[in-house]
Amino acid sequence: MARSSNSELNSALRIAIDTGGTFTDCVWVQGGQLKTLKVFSTPDDPSRAIADALKKIGEPSALGTREKSKSCNAPVTLLHGTTVGTNALLQRKGARVALITTAGFEDVIEIGRQARPRLYDFFFDRVEPLVPRAMRFGVAERTDAEGNVLQRPSKAELMQLADAVNRSNPDSIALSFLFSFASAENESAVADVLKELGKPLSISHKILPEFREYERASTIVVNAYLQPLIQSYMEKLSDRVAEYFAHSMTRHGAGKEVAPRIFVMQSNGGITALESAAREPVRTILSGPAGGLVGAAASAARSGFEKILTFDMGGTSTDVAAVQGEARVGSQAEVAGFPVGVPMLEIHTVGAGGGSLARFDAGGALRVGPESAGSDPGPICYGRGTKPTVTDANLLMGRLRASHFLGGDFTLDFERTRRLTLEWLKKQNSHLSLEQFAAGVVRVVNANMERALRVVSIERGYDPRDFALVAFGGAGGLHACELAEALAIPTVVIPARPGALSAFGILVSDVVRDYSRTLLCRFDDRVAKPKLESEFRKLETAARKEFRGEGWAGVAHFERSLDLRYRGQGYELNVPVTKNVVDQFHEEHQRRYGYHHPEREIELVTVRLRARLRTPPLLTRPKSKVARTARTAAAEPAPLEFAQVVFNNRLVRTPVFQRADFVPDLILRGPAIVTEYSATTVIPRAKQFWMDAAENLVIKMN
Repeated sequence: MARSSNSELNSALRIAIDTGGTFTDCVWVQGGQLKTLKVFSTPDDPSRAIADALKKIGEPSALGTREKSKSCNAPVTLLHGTTVGTNALLQRKGARVALITTAGFEDVIEIGRQARPRLYDFFFDRVEPLVPRAMRFGVAERTDAEGNVLQRPSKAELMQLADAVNRSNPDSIALSFLFSFASAENESAVADVLKELGKPLSISHKILPEFREYERASTIVVNAYLQPLIQSYMEKLSDRVAEYFAHSMTRHGAGKEVAPRIFVMQSNGGITALESAAREPVRTILSGPAGGLVGAAASAARSGFEKILTFDMGGTSTDVAAVQGEARVGSQAEVAGFPVGVPMLEIHTVGAGGGSLARFDAGGALRVGPESAGSDPGPICYGRGTKPTVTDANLLMGRLRASHFLGGDFTLDFERTRRLTLEWLKKQNSHLSLEQFAAGVVRVVNANMERALRVVSIERGYDPRDFALVAFGGAGGLHACELAEALAIPTVVIPARPGALSAFGILVSDVVRDYSRTLLCRFDDRVAKPKLESEFRKLETAARKEFRGEGWAGVAHFERSLDLRYRGQGYELNVPVTKNVVDQFHEEHQRRYGYHHPEREIELVTVRLRARLRTPPLLTRPKSKVARTARTAAAEPAPLEFAQVVFNNRLVRTPVFQRADFVPDLILRGPAIVTEYSATTVIPRAKQFWMDAAENLVIKMN
């Protein structure tokens, strides 16, 4: 493998691309300035939209002659956030998986934890396991909790197992033995035999060496379920990117060919090499949303906001999270009904986005989502859809401006939206007027998103009044102020390039790898300290080895943490390793659960290590600044137009501004519509707002 370094991430042309359900967003540096591009996604083959975006970025109008010359003769870096894995899980379109586990535990992934999300729903259907019963194979082996091997499978048994698995014709194989985190001897022996079948192999002690057999087996199965699909997609993406740049070099007479390098965003908020993502795709399930959270935290910090609630409303879903200084990483999550135990940023997702479809249920109540129009056919106003969406409702209310969408590059069809929505309402036997229906759609989707924000704030012991709401995504600014008002959040922040903030977050993310190992012992400083130091040293050695194997250079930064609990509890809290670990654990337990026991014995469960290679800062030049003199009325931006916009069921004459015309620190007052290339922001009456020195739009709600 060719040797690279983290400085390569600051190559002549560095492009971050986030593939969403409706749009594919791109951010790159040109002439010292950040540039943004949005193209429609191609769900049938996401790499096609990426190739289309690269062509547009490579056009002379998008990339200057000097930058074009650089991009053809210097390393090109592509940073990618993908939803391929998430979509495959949601749609159940992954691989045919064979699960190999300890005999007697073949049904663990189906039995689960017997936890019912709706306790009194007798008709609740459990999520079907990803591996059918006929594809689960038990091995006569046993390791105890201390790591002692009690029974080893014989060579004859291994040969029979390999033959049975081969006859089942799997696309990939998941291998998860009981207590493999304590000793990997039996698992490694079986893996050596199964490698001969030539199928992708997911091994539990390499991916997740932690206890809880159900969550570990589920994680390994999800990895195996996605592995062939993600490997195929990554190969296709690599080929498309290489083909484009080879063609570009030939067309522009470039010299020596430099192969582009591709990195992938992980769910933990860091990027990794393409090969690692293809080998462990379970770590990329929340790839795009993680980029948005990283970008939001970075943008808000520039304006002095350390405690934020992030609100990312895209075309098909909304992602929310709470951040206090740094995005929080959780060790357990559930995606599409399946437990996933790899580290992920603590992001809560709901099926509410700009493309969410409106409908009436059997009782006549208005519902919105989770079904989405996506990019094909899309909302009615895009020209192909026939069913009303949240985007159509915002257009009908005057909040979206037909001629200012995507900077005027794409015109929304207002008349088509009005006509088809009226026809749809008539078919539904609804007596709502067009205005009532549109306002109802917005209220319903706001209620869904408000509940999501309560999950990551109030339900986790945070007071929303202590936070700022950072809204982004193509539709975030349209709904942010109403949500902030409902939750008494005092400030709304709309970052620069809000519709492409996930791509920006990917652009500034570090290279990150997470390691863990379950120990399960009493936490006593005198006993634990030497043992912990030894375990952390082992993990750090493994991290350096993997970084070298992927060709990385540079000094790795290590962040140590522990999963602790009171003895007898079933769940843990993660705290960083400091001199006051015990005090921190008590404080976190008090905040999370409302009580703590200073005298109760504490148990160490899992040690965790995060290895990080810092990404060099972006080489950008600040925009020319207006002299900070006393502001006068003449400095106020001239409205593009005045529009009739619905606020609280009333039409209000509202100025429409172009965000690029704002002068830093000039205070304005709503109502207002603020348009820009990647998004639109709606500001209610009497609310003060301004663009600060960091180019973030700040709105005061009280």
